[in-house]
Amino acid sequence: MEFPPRPASNRLVSPRDDAQSPWQSWAIVRTAIWSVCYFAFYFTQQVAELLAPLLLVLGLGWAILPHIVQAITTSAASADPQARDIMNHVAGTIPAQMTIAGHLLTPSSLIFDGFLLMALAAIGATLSALSARNM
Repeated sequence: MEFPPRPASNRLVSPRDDAQSPWQSWAIVRTAIWSVCYFAFYFTQQVAELLAPLLLVLGLGWAILPHIVQAITTSAASADPQARDIMNHVAGTIPAQMTIAGHLLTPSSLIFDGFLLMALAAIGATLSALSARNM
């Protein structure tokens, strides 16, 4: 069984469909821009989520360590005088601040930077969701 040819007006593809309209070009450019924005925001979010807990743990550990060493030193006061001297020396060698490559690091600054990175991760998640919606 053979079907008769369809008239040109009933064809699914018209000659004008092959040419891209300016709106189609703009949609491709818009999608590319939002894709780059999504990548940047999502990448920033991932890096911030990775570094925030690290900075928090380092800052809290650094802040608590002198207190722990001091507690051990006072509890060992009744012990051997040489052990007490060693513990006092260890307690004195824990720095209150460090300068690395011109940046001053303190326990409170590490904790604060950890919280800032958590805020950056939240902002990155929000902006990546918005850019994914606009793609």
